[in-house]
Amino acid sequence: MLLAVAVLSLWRGSVQAAIYQCTNSRGSVSFTNAPTSQNCRVLEEEARPALSTSSRGFHFYDSFSEGSGLYDQHIKVVSFRYGVDPNLVKAMIRAESDFDRNAISKRGAQGLMQLMPGTARDLNVINPFDPRENIDGGVRYIRAILDSFDGNLPLSLAAYNAGPNLVKRCQRIPEIPETVEYVKRVLAYYRGYKGGGGIERISMPSVIRVRELVTEN
Repeated sequence: MLLAVAVLSLWRGSVQAAIYQCTNSRGSVSFTNAPTSQNCRVLEEEARPALSTSSRGFHFYDSFSEGSGLYDQHIKVVSFRYGVDPNLVKAMIRAESDFDRNAISKRGAQGLMQLMPGTARDLNVINPFDPRENIDGGVRYIRAILDSFDGNLPLSLAAYNAGPNLVKRCQRIPEIPETVEYVKRVLAYYRGYKGGGGIERISMPSVIRVRELVTEN
């Protein structure tokens, strides 16, 4: 059963927007920023560093993993379904798990898009190691985050990594090394995919710097 994702509007000033998970009498789950019944609760995200990030630089001249092309068709289908650029989704999977469907981070994030167990349950992902379920859940989650941040990609990626509530409290990319490097990595991969180049041709763009990502209050 597909989950209906209701977009979350951008918060203004000090107002903190929240994503609610609602369950109707038939057991159908939806997400919204305007709960209409008592069967809704705030979706509590679980922050975690990306699986393959480090506090130092990245090597962008490495080759694709063997499984990198296995999920292209499903990525396209799911991305079209939820209105997310498939190049972005593939860039996120590359940064999150290096296309390893069985990847588990030190903090327990699972599968291709590294869903934390609680987030996977909230998204109704029964088996996070199933590529189809994991990608579907991850794309729905980033779609809701993109809507909540008015399409701001760097902030949305930071929220996917560190949690929407933290990013909204900071109103910028938090100064967490893993999060900053994660955003840089995904943006670099995304630029490469959109340009039609392979990973082995992607280098970190010099225009992406920490000071430009972590904006001042």
